[in-house]
Amino acid sequence: MSKAIMDRSSMEFTTFMIHVLSEAWGISCVDVYKKLNKSGAIDDYLVPHYDVLHTLGEQYLTEDIGEYLKTRGVEV
Repeated sequence: MSKAIMDRSSMEFTTFMIHVLSEAWGISCVDVYKKLNKSGAIDDYLVPHYDVLHTLGEQYLTEDIGEYLKTRGVEV
């Protein structure tokens, strides 16, 4: 899969989601980033699908990203 180019909006969204997930999962932002990076969620999911994802609610995104990680063998 080719990597999407991260622009300012998708970078801000990714940063926002790292903080949201950190709070929801009770782990540090660094640990959230490591999980997202390990699973490819940033380059293969959050950035390329920013246009749709940023319109969705925090709770839905938290659950959706959690499922994304689980399907890739990354424990939340």
